[in-house]
Amino acid sequence: MGTITFLLVLSFLVFFHELGHFVAARYFGVKVHVFSIGFGKQLFAKQWRGTTWQFSLIPLGGYVKMKGQDDSNPTLIESGDDSYNTKQPWQRIVILFAGPFANFLLAAILYFSIAIMGASTFAAQVGTVQKDSPAFHAGIQKDDLIVRINNEEITSWEDIGKIIVNSQGALKFYIKRDDKLIAKTINPYISDSQNMFKEKIKKRMIGISPSGKVIQLNLSISESLIYAYEKTIFASTMIFQGVQKLIQGIIPSSEVGGVITIGKVISDASESSIIALLTITALISVNLGVLNLLPIPALDGGHIMFNIYEMITRRKPSDKVFMILTITGWVILGSLMLLGIYNDINRIFLK
Repeated sequence: MGTITFLLVLSFLVFFHELGHFVAARYFGVKVHVFSIGFGKQLFAKQWRGTTWQFSLIPLGGYVKMKGQDDSNPTLIESGDDSYNTKQPWQRIVILFAGPFANFLLAAILYFSIAIMGASTFAAQVGTVQKDSPAFHAGIQKDDLIVRINNEEITSWEDIGKIIVNSQGALKFYIKRDDKLIAKTINPYISDSQNMFKEKIKKRMIGISPSGKVIQLNLSISESLIYAYEKTIFASTMIFQGVQKLIQGIIPSSEVGGVITIGKVISDASESSIIALLTITALISVNLGVLNLLPIPALDGGHIMFNIYEMITRRKPSDKVFMILTITGWVILGSLMLLGIYNDINRIFLK
């Protein structure tokens, strides 16, 4: 069942990505020969409005084959008003960007659905108080519920961290204890901490941790839209930074996961709850959008880079350079896929 869920989720994400390319291409009048979910041998196909819609044997991706654009033949040139070749560079950039944009849009839709269904988060309830910390000296106790900081209403544990980090000086905490509202003034201190990439950082803290109690957020339509926007931006930023840290060597290459890891994560999420599955699907969708925007030839970002070059220099890269860079891009992608699979196998056997 987990494998089926994985294939369905992946096919859905690929379909949405390629649909972005397809819609933008058709908007600019570019003929689309093939819309494929999967690669390799054709398993099922249907001709509709001049395009062959098909499922292929290897369901680990997909593609839209446009007139005048073919990654298997990078130097292909076809004439006519309905050819990708004849479009202005900015139009080709829009067509290329439409795929990743569709992934970001899908993630936002999924996060919005999660918000409507009942997104959950940690309650603003204190679990532990670090000894000799500012919170300890202020008299904060286990199970205290933080309801307001200064003039900011608190609904979740995440709100507390944002206010502490983004503020200066002392803060006035309003806590609920035994049905009584108590005010405490706390002056956060700068302490050593780690970010999500395990880098050492300095951070304003007061010395408390959450109780672990989970609450459901009751969000309005407008609040759900804001929730979806913020979650999509956060996920995109996190993945962009993750790629940057990987290139810089801060994140070891052993952390790169492959198709086996993705499949396991989706399978585990599907067994947990529909909200967990939607959350993982949204995160993977953002991941696909970000990775496709990397300036690697053979990816959307690489093609965008070539078109920006053409806009600036008023000429296209030579066929030889274009071919060499495209092949290099495929080698890089292939190497990353093999690294991911190698790491997946290592994790399986090291357990």
